[in-house]
Amino acid sequence: MDRVGGQLTRTGGPRDASGAARSTTGGVPASRRALWYGLPVPALLVVGASFLVPVGVLLHLSLTEPTTGLDNYFSALGDQTTRTILFRTVRMAVLVTLLCLLVAYPYAYTMTVCRRWVRVLMIAVVLMPFWTSLMARTFAWVVLLGDTGPINRLLGLFGVGPVSILGTTTAVTIGTAQVLLPFLVLPLYANLKGIDRRLVQAAVGLGARPVVAFLRVYLPLSVPGILAGSSVVFVLALGFYVTPALLGSPRQWMVSQLIASRVQNLLQFGMGGALAVLVLVLTLGLLALTARAARSSVAAASAGREP
Repeated sequence: MDRVGGQLTRTGGPRDASGAARSTTGGVPASRRALWYGLPVPALLVVGASFLVPVGVLLHLSLTEPTTGLDNYFSALGDQTTRTILFRTVRMAVLVTLLCLLVAYPYAYTMTVCRRWVRVLMIAVVLMPFWTSLMARTFAWVVLLGDTGPINRLLGLFGVGPVSILGTTTAVTIGTAQVLLPFLVLPLYANLKGIDRRLVQAAVGLGARPVVAFLRVYLPLSVPGILAGSSVVFVLALGFYVTPALLGSPRQWMVSQLIASRVQNLLQFGMGGALAVLVLVLTLGLLALTARAARSSVAAASAGREP
């Protein structure tokens, strides 16, 4: 402001130490805002190069190989074997997600109520699979689930067995769930530790039984964490290749193995691209439904907390 004729008049916005005017939008200098907007650019370029470009190539192959058009999609959806494998893949992903949820929810809940050193130990146990190779873990399950493995020997002590587990849907489900379990435990724990337990105590104090208070108060507040972790596990299970290939058999083929066979053995690049695009569309649809359900649950929980 300058004094003119005994009055104060505004001559411009705030100035920095050198006297140069700076933007006052949001109280942040224009140069700093430009820097903030530019920070995501390298990440977007990496995502575009590593994801969008391969997806574009797959889409192009699916529409041009061996002929131009939608023949690959019609052939994939019209083939009974392909439909069976797609349905089996979705069913396996659902089973793996449910198994992970049954194990992860009580595990994550225990992490929120235990002592700090116990919590650190439990987190270390969850992260331990990331410290070993996926191939090593899968071969360990091959040994454990074999006809002469430790599990069958243990069952033999109780007069059961030998049971053929390796090469079955059970083996694939167990091995895949063990690999993907941390992807559900960690998001679920992050959600559960933010829930105010006084809400459950208030419900019990008002006469609700503990089970009812858990189902009506605590569980709805944990839905966003359940949806976030379950969607990650489901999406990863859809594209699993190594574990089903080693623990299963041709009767447990997943869509990733079908794509590999079409491309490597039959050189059907267009069909492989069509199958990959179908799985991508299925994944994006699931994520959209999950995001919508999460927003609805958060809105319902917020409305329930309003006085």
